Amino acid sequence: MAAPAAARRVWRFWGPRDGPSTLRAFSTIIPRVSQVDNSSDFLGNVPHRRHPGVLHLRSVRLPAELVKAAQLLVEQSTMHGLKDQVVALTNYLWSRKRPLEASELQRRGQQLEQQLREKVQPHTADASSPLTDAEKEKLQRRVLNRLRKTTYHWEALRYTDELSLVYMAARLDGGFAAVSRAFHEIQKRVPAFAPRTLLDFGSGTGSVSWAAHGAWGQTLREYLCVDSSAPMLTLAERLLQGGSESPQTPLFPGVYFRQFLPVSPKVKFDVVVSAFSLNELPSLAERRETIQTLWRKTDGFLGGDKVLHDPREAHVFAPCPHHLPCPRLNPERPLPCNYLQAYHPLPFHWNPALKEELFSFLILRRGPGEGEEPWPRITQAVLGCARHVHCHLCCADGSLQHAVITARRHGRDLYRCARLSHWGDRLPVTMPPGEADPEE
Repeated sequence: MAAPAAARRVWRFWGPRDGPSTLRAFSTIIPRVSQVDNSSDFLGNVPHRRHPGVLHLRSVRLPAELVKAAQLLVEQSTMHGLKDQVVALTNYLWSRKRPLEASELQRRGQQLEQQLREKVQPHTADASSPLTDAEKEKLQRRVLNRLRKTTYHWEALRYTDELSLVYMAARLDGGFAAVSRAFHEIQKRVPAFAPRTLLDFGSGTGSVSWAAHGAWGQTLREYLCVDSSAPMLTLAERLLQGGSESPQTPLFPGVYFRQFLPVSPKVKFDVVVSAFSLNELPSLAERRETIQTLWRKTDGFLGGDKVLHDPREAHVFAPCPHHLPCPRLNPERPLPCNYLQAYHPLPFHWNPALKEELFSFLILRRGPGEGEEPWPRITQAVLGCARHVHCHLCCADGSLQHAVITARRHGRDLYRCARLSHWGDRLPVTMPPGEADPEE
């Protein structure tokens, strides 16, 4: 159900006057593409809807034990108006921005001071003459008042017992769906990967551990959940115990809860995750430092810089098919690199039967990444028209392409694969460099 809804949104974006003929006029035909292994039988016995580049999940369901535990926690709570609090917190989280950097705040203050200086200083006075103490005080007050009105007021979220429960009711299911989709990509593309240890920084409700258990529960032996909020850790532990108020046997073993990262640089993990938490750090410097710390503790999947004790470099595993600057981060018109995942939300009375999580993700892996197919990523909903398909692609050369694929020009197999692909999948083609124009 997610793909038709996304396709309708794309159609509304183009509008009724921009029909298929207009779309084709601004598109690029993929020239002389080669399909996977350049053979006509690259699909083998696999149907087109399950071609090698398919990565999306039709819909994600939370484990039944997790759903039951979340329901029990809500039933045991004495909170009133939980639905309204869930809506309010959801809206706040989606509108929340990063805190303004001190250097940017200083730059804005200096600009405002220059703009207001002439208004504070008497017109009869020499423009180069110094301001009096009274004029300086008046100017400072006006600058501060203007900054308060025009600057986003960021403050750290303090998760109490009540706010943690509201967060669980609002974000447990959507966060689980997004992380499950990211883990599915690793499973599909590296089926031999069998992690034994996992670190979740900013673990919150513990949804990452639940998703990891669903993906690699047969091999994972240690899940380390790190969160600065003690009430949130308590809630995550109760979810793991089935929602019971008294200590119970965990629904799966090996989960440990901490408020701080392990200090020793020798402690490393096969998978390190930080989901919906880095933007909660108060500065760019702290975000960079945290990412570097997490990377030093990564033995398999995450991302970061070069380190002395592990010389293996990082390479972008997903979603980018390249190691170049993101073509969507155009200074003149930046576009978010978002993806959709449908999921069945917690069965509270205010939730519909199916929802969609809009999220961004980045997976980095240690090692050179040799053997990875440089297939382009589909960055928008696929639009199928009569005898041709529109695909927006992020390609291995770092460009965005708007490709029109037809059975006559590109073969029936590739045409059918493209028609049955979804936003976030990879298209099993190689784009010859220099033969296609970038997307308009």
